[in-house]
Amino acid sequence: MPTPNLLIARGEIDSVLQPALINRHGLIAGATGTGKTVTLQVMAEAMSRIGVPVFAADVKGDLSGVSKPGKDSPKLRARVEQLQLHEFAFGGCPVTFWDVFGEQGHPLRATVSDLGPLLLSRILNLNETQAGVLSLVFRIADDNGLLLLDLKDLRAMLQFAAGKAKEFRTEYGNISAASVGAIQRGLLALEDQGADQFFGEPALNVDDLLQTDAQGRGVINLLAADRLMHSPQLYASFLLWLLSELFEKLPEVGDLEKPKLVFFFDEAHLLFTDQPEALLQKIELVVRLIRSKGVGVYFVTQNPVDVPETVLGQLGNRVQHALRAFTPRDQKAVRAAAETFRANPKLDIEEVITQLGVGEALVSFLDGEGIPGVVQRSFVCPPGGQIGPITAEERQGFIRASVVFGAYEEAVDRESAYELLKAGVAKASAPAPEPAPEVRREPEPEREPAPQPGRWNRGAGTGRVVYRRSAEPANDRPAARAPEPASGGSGVSEWLLGSVGPRGGRHEGVLESMVRSGARSMGSQIGGQIVRGVLGSLLGGRGRR
Repeated sequence: MPTPNLLIARGEIDSVLQPALINRHGLIAGATGTGKTVTLQVMAEAMSRIGVPVFAADVKGDLSGVSKPGKDSPKLRARVEQLQLHEFAFGGCPVTFWDVFGEQGHPLRATVSDLGPLLLSRILNLNETQAGVLSLVFRIADDNGLLLLDLKDLRAMLQFAAGKAKEFRTEYGNISAASVGAIQRGLLALEDQGADQFFGEPALNVDDLLQTDAQGRGVINLLAADRLMHSPQLYASFLLWLLSELFEKLPEVGDLEKPKLVFFFDEAHLLFTDQPEALLQKIELVVRLIRSKGVGVYFVTQNPVDVPETVLGQLGNRVQHALRAFTPRDQKAVRAAAETFRANPKLDIEEVITQLGVGEALVSFLDGEGIPGVVQRSFVCPPGGQIGPITAEERQGFIRASVVFGAYEEAVDRESAYELLKAGVAKASAPAPEPAPEVRREPEPEREPAPQPGRWNRGAGTGRVVYRRSAEPANDRPAARAPEPASGGSGVSEWLLGSVGPRGGRHEGVLESMVRSGARSMGSQIGGQIVRGVLGSLLGGRGRR
C-alpha cells in the first residue's frame, strides 16, 4: 500500500507533501510570532504518523507538547471547521527528549575528537593562527596514540604540546605559548557555560534517532535548546556535527518511498553566520548529498536571506509566513523571498507576504514529478498534539519511560590523554629509590705476597698500608682481562637483562633495550592508525574510536 500524501495546509488547492520527496529538503520562514513553530509541529506529526523519525531542536520548549493529545478550544474548532478537516483528531506522538546538559532529557554527548579542530575552532572563536595550533595539537595526539575524549584531555594535551614546543617545532611547526593560552582561556569559558557536560562518553549512537514505536510511528527526537542557545556557536556546531554524523553513518539508499529521518534545524541563521567559505562549501555539499542517505533537512529561520543561495536553491518544499517590511533592509528581504517562489498569476507575492495572518502562509511543495508547485496562499492545519509546553513532571515521566533510558545517564571516563599524560609526568618526576645500606665487613687477614721485581709491593702491618718498590725494574705488564662473572654466569644475565647499581641506578640490558625499542615502534604505528572524526565526511571521513 503506497504511503499517503501529507496534508499540511489548505487553501484553494491542498498543499501536500509527497513522502518520496520529503528528503528534497525544505524551508520554514517567517517573522517571530507568525506560526513557524506550529507549522514545524504539524509537519513533524504528519511524518511521525507514516513512520518517519524526526529530530528537531526545541528552542523555546513549545514543541514538547507534541507528546500529548491537544485540547479542544473555540479557536481551534473554528479552524477545523473552516478547513473542513472532517477526519481531524487529537493525539500525541512518541517522543524522546534529549539535552546536552542532561536536565530536560537524556544526556547527549560527543567526544572532542568527534567534533575535531575545525568545529572546535568555530566554537572557541579562534583566529587562523590559533586554529592552526589547535590542529597541530590534534595531530600530535594522534601520532602519540592519545585519545581526546573530554575537555580535560584537550587541556592536558595543550600543556604537553606547549611544554615540548621546541621538540615538536621541526616536525609539526611552531606552537606559540600565546596561542595555547588563548585556546586554554576559551576552553575555560566554554566549561563555565556547562559545555564540559557535552564532551565525553558515552557518545550518541545515531541509530537511537531512527526509532519507531510498536504502532509503527516514527519517534520525534526533541533537543532541549533553550539553555543551549546561550552558546550559539556551540548550538550551531553541535547540530552541524550531528548532520555530518548522519551523513557518514547512514548507507546510500537512493530514492525511497519515505525518508529514514527528517532533520529540522531551527534558528538556522546561526549555522551560516560568520562561517569561512570553505566550511560553507562543505555544508552545501552535505545538504546536497545527504538526500541519497534518506535524510531530509528543513531549515527554520526568520528570513530566507539567512540561508546562502547555494543552499537555498536545494530546498524544494517551502512554507513562508509573514514578513515585516518596516525598513529598507526588510523590504529588500521581502522582495528576495517573493522571487524564490514559482509565480502565481492570481497573487502579488511581494505584497501578500506582508499581509499574512498568524497561521497563514505562502506554500509551495514539490509535486509528483519533483517540480516546485505554484505558490498558494493557505492556512496551516492545526496540530493534533498540545500547543505549548508540557510540565516538568510530565517530561520526566516520558524520559523514564523511554527505550534509551539508562544508556546515556551515567558518564564514562575511560583512560585517555589526561590519564596517560598525568601518569607519564608522575613517573618522570618520581624520586629515585634510596640506595640500599652498605654492609661493612671486617677485613680478612692477608698474606704478604711475594715481592715482584720492579713493582710497588704492599708491606706488612695492620695500621696502615705501606708500599715499597723493589729494586729490580719491571719488564713485564699483564694483558687486560674482562671481568669475570661474579658467580655462576650472573654477569651474562646482567648483560642481557640489566642490573641495579649500588646506589639504585638502573642499567638496561641488551634484551630490555631491544624490547623497549620494538614497543616504541609498534606504539607509533598504532598511534598513527588512530583516525579522528573532523566533521565526519565533511572533511573526508573518520572512524569512531
